[in-house]
Amino acid sequence: MIKILVTGGAGNVGGAMVRSLVKNPNYHVVIADNLSTGKNEKLPSCKLSNWSFVFCDVNNYRDISEIMLGYKFDYVFHYAAVVGVTRTQENPIRVLNDIEGIKNILNLAKNTSVKRVFYSSSSEVYGEPVELPQHEHTTPLNSRVPYAVVKNVGESFYRSFHKSFGLPYTIFRFFNTYGPSQSKDFVVTRFLRLALRNEPITIYGDGKQTRTFCYVEDNIEACQKIFENDVLLNDVINIGGSQEVEIIDLAKIVIRASNSKSEIVHLPPLEEGDMTRRLPDNSKMLEILGRPLLSIEDGISKMLADKSFVARCAE
Repeated sequence: MIKILVTGGAGNVGGAMVRSLVKNPNYHVVIADNLSTGKNEKLPSCKLSNWSFVFCDVNNYRDISEIMLGYKFDYVFHYAAVVGVTRTQENPIRVLNDIEGIKNILNLAKNTSVKRVFYSSSSEVYGEPVELPQHEHTTPLNSRVPYAVVKNVGESFYRSFHKSFGLPYTIFRFFNTYGPSQSKDFVVTRFLRLALRNEPITIYGDGKQTRTFCYVEDNIEACQKIFENDVLLNDVINIGGSQEVEIIDLAKIVIRASNSKSEIVHLPPLEEGDMTRRLPDNSKMLEILGRPLLSIEDGISKMLADKSFVARCAE
């Protein structure tokens, strides 16, 4: 049986990856999460026996070493991190502490014969765009936001461990992955929650900043194919859509799709961290999937059709 560790496996993307992996009975998946933002309801079905959960702070070497030395995993997906614009800006020291988790995973992986490590990086590594679309091998390092700095440092650690110790890696740069299990403080989920309550939808600044969005199922299918087909070894890939959407237009799409009476309210711009544009070169992802990605309109429709998601929005 192939043994796989997923850190942060009770989160939005990590949880979706776990739920997909455990469908294969040849995998045993261990989920390591401290539940600071993860939730038990994002874990796989208890009817499946090929997974286990360990309450663990990856940034604590003793915690994660007991797991990795005990299981001796074949593969590791390192998804654990402090995420979310507000959360990362309000807790910069917690964000910087995630560097310890990166070092812990890599040191233990190289010493326990892990075949390959996968790292969840972010579109934040691009900072303010110097070219569009944003290509995997163009990273300007012009953002001072701790979250962006940590993701850049993390990528450097993965490359350095490969160069120094031969540890194989793949870096996933996620661009706004959304879906029905996402926390309510991320933009798509937050807008939908407010719209379903007919409450004002707040936007920072004029709302002309753009983002691209990737439905969680597209993200997971692409990442799992990279893993199972053994491609993009020691490489980096943008995981995201190429449909550029202004935030104010996203709010209008949400209001229209949910038949909401919500009004759009503008707040002062954020002091830092709210980049003007995001647009990945996602040609690698499209080649791997062999199909187009779900549009933001169709993704929002899928979320509105999810009864459990709508029920949570009403809480």
